[in-house]
Amino acid sequence: MAQALTMEREAAQRYEEIADAMEVHNNREVAQLFRTMAGYEAKHAESIMAEMSWVEAPGVPPGAWPAMESPEMIPSDAVHYLMHPWHALELALAAEQRAEAFFAELARTASDDSVRRAAIELRDEESEHVAMVKQWMAKFPKPAGDWAHDPDPPRYNE
Repeated sequence: MAQALTMEREAAQRYEEIADAMEVHNNREVAQLFRTMAGYEAKHAESIMAEMSWVEAPGVPPGAWPAMESPEMIPSDAVHYLMHPWHALELALAAEQRAEAFFAELARTASDDSVRRAAIELRDEESEHVAMVKQWMAKFPKPAGDWAHDPDPPRYNE
């Protein structure tokens, strides 16, 4: 559950970072989608703290994740300042699916009943998020292949 807590906190933080980046580029619609997702992840973290009766978050040992980042993280390099809501939702969907799989595996392998119950609850919530993101995606058409073309791209002086 320490890994789960870290995963949820990191996901909330990354969603907020992406929302901030989208606002800087005046992409407010995508920013709001990521802020909503950040709120869900923060609630998951609070739920874990309460379920485990933790006052302080326990540390996660180095190398706790098979990959470099927790399963629910969206890679920073997957975000583009011109992305459409559909792209943001595509990234969120993959993250939520990885989180759902993480909690399903934790529920399957947990030897402690309280951990198993919490993992099942979180798996079910992540499953709801997957369904919600899919519903949101249905509202936005997939952008054309040239969506990232910027006729006035940012310029940097070195």
